[in-house]
Amino acid sequence: MKKRILVMAAAMAMAGVLSGCSGFGQAETTAAASTAAPETPAAPVSEAEILVAAAASLKNAYEEKLIPMFQEANPGVTVKGTYDSSGKLQTQIEEGLEADVFMSAATKQMKALDEGGYIASDTIVNLLENKIVLIVPAGSDSKLEKFEDIVNAESIALGDPASVPAGQYAEEALTSLGIWDSIQDKVSLGTNVTEVLNQVAAASADAGIVYATDAASMADQVTVVAEAPEGSLSKKVIYPVAVVKNTAHEDAAKAFTEFLQTDEAMAVFESYGFTKGN
Repeated sequence: MKKRILVMAAAMAMAGVLSGCSGFGQAETTAAASTAAPETPAAPVSEAEILVAAAASLKNAYEEKLIPMFQEANPGVTVKGTYDSSGKLQTQIEEGLEADVFMSAATKQMKALDEGGYIASDTIVNLLENKIVLIVPAGSDSKLEKFEDIVNAESIALGDPASVPAGQYAEEALTSLGIWDSIQDKVSLGTNVTEVLNQVAAASADAGIVYATDAASMADQVTVVAEAPEGSLSKKVIYPVAVVKNTAHEDAAKAFTEFLQTDEAMAVFESYGFTKGN
């Protein structure tokens, strides 16, 4: 009998120990759950305003289509554009223009800025190709039929080769054709390609050389006579784009340049007469 009582007492003591252990485990689990860090919410998209410094020949495509498309997809980002000759924009960036993205109408200006330490080199993309063309006012009785016939125009509008890529291309093509020097007394120089286009459209010049995309934008006011002959230019007319190195909005600037490389953006460029660069 005494032995049975001792066995029962031992069993009750063991049950108490097990019960105590079980309670401790539950309390520890509850305490751990109550002190766990809450899940961190996703960071909001940062807002930014970026400035794109772009060749004048890009203004229509940017302002009418591309910038609105990008802003709709990225509501936290505002894009502003400043447009001029690539040479002027290069100088402005060198002098402190706080641009976030640069897109030129030639590789020369991009290369100069890159070598000067103003461009994030790994972001440079040769995005587009253009053509240069000889134009006359729409409806004029011009007898010009080919590019070389520019020598027969009474007055000629060209971009200033000192700063305007379209003028540099024109000088190269006309020099290779052996007629650059012979037209100098007829030439008026524009500060960007849009100014040249407007002079011809207004018939204040009998002929001019602009990009094919510019001529297409005013097809009702100017007529394309011909493209620069094959071999008259040593290189293609390439438009590179890149992020400016000291941008304060690197993420937004990169997002914009990446957007320009999408199929949707390229379709817009092509609708304005550009082709894909290579």
